[in-house]
Amino acid sequence: MKKNTQEEIENGYKEAIRNKYRAEKVEGIHSHYLNNPSQALLRDLCWEIFNSNPKPDDLAVYRNFFKFDFNSKEENISTPYTDKFKKVGAFLRGDKEPAKITTIELAAILVNYEFRPFKKFSKEVWIQIDNSVEETLKPIKNPHLPEVIFIKNDDNEEFEKSNGIKEERAIPEENLNEDLWEEENLDKTAFSNEENILTVDEILIEAPEEEILKEIKTTKQAIKPLEFFLGFKKELPQEKIDKTNRNKWIRTGVVSFLVVLGWYYFPEKKECMQWTSDHYEIVDCDLKKEGFIPANAIEVLDPGLVNLKKITICDTTTCFDKNGVAIIWYAKTANGVDFFNSHGMHPENNKPLKPVTQYIIDKYVK
Repeated sequence: MKKNTQEEIENGYKEAIRNKYRAEKVEGIHSHYLNNPSQALLRDLCWEIFNSNPKPDDLAVYRNFFKFDFNSKEENISTPYTDKFKKVGAFLRGDKEPAKITTIELAAILVNYEFRPFKKFSKEVWIQIDNSVEETLKPIKNPHLPEVIFIKNDDNEEFEKSNGIKEERAIPEENLNEDLWEEENLDKTAFSNEENILTVDEILIEAPEEEILKEIKTTKQAIKPLEFFLGFKKELPQEKIDKTNRNKWIRTGVVSFLVVLGWYYFPEKKECMQWTSDHYEIVDCDLKKEGFIPANAIEVLDPGLVNLKKITICDTTTCFDKNGVAIIWYAKTANGVDFFNSHGMHPENNKPLKPVTQYIIDKYVK
């Protein structure tokens, strides 16, 4: 079995994490963070993960990466701290390979790759892959095919006699010619009555073709005046046919031109939405052009945001589902915290909405 190098195993670990990232950014519970993994979004995702019952191995990775322990009582949003997530995002996108394994380990935590850290991957996953490849390369023995064994026997005559094999003898030339002569006579006898068989050409010649064609032509000539009389068919001169075809193409061109002209001058009317107090309302996009309300208050209708609402929560509000995943979102403002029923951006200060945590509830909900 080929022994894998450390570099090959590390490359396999990196690719497995990137594959997990590609799946999570589309349909994972943290897709809003990973779809466009900026430094700030990865920082917020890291805070959310480590603030909700982190694993001991993950805490060790955090300590090795940032050179200090995670503090759940204080959210770090400083610029030096945020800049450290730049190389994590570059690794996930495939822009740049990291120089340190701690960057890869933190990326594995952010995408929730289950076979982390690298030590677990190399023992549990890579060995299985290596063994499966080795098993695939083994030759497969078919149980339904018998084994063929070749035996060398110097005494061919005795071997043939003992196994009932007869030696083929050459046929004399005179006997061979005699057999061929008998076969030739047999063929002649079989087709001795061929004068009684009609060929296809002879059948067609004997058929009354001229009479049939004459009768068909006569019938057509008799029916043609009747068709014109009953109005089933009209005989048009060649000039009139050409003029009709030309008019048809002109009509088609005019209709096509009018359709394109209408599409250009009367495009489909778009709907817009406007944030009003605590929810979005659907409004006419022309209001923005005419200047009746501030231009920045009008947005093109986004089906994913139009149902966003600002809500008020209390100590009895259900903020997490049965799996402990947040179903309420929040964003900090100058006056405190605003809570919303879904994720997205804060309509008033354009800050990203974060999943609520028990720490935020204890601090801001009264």
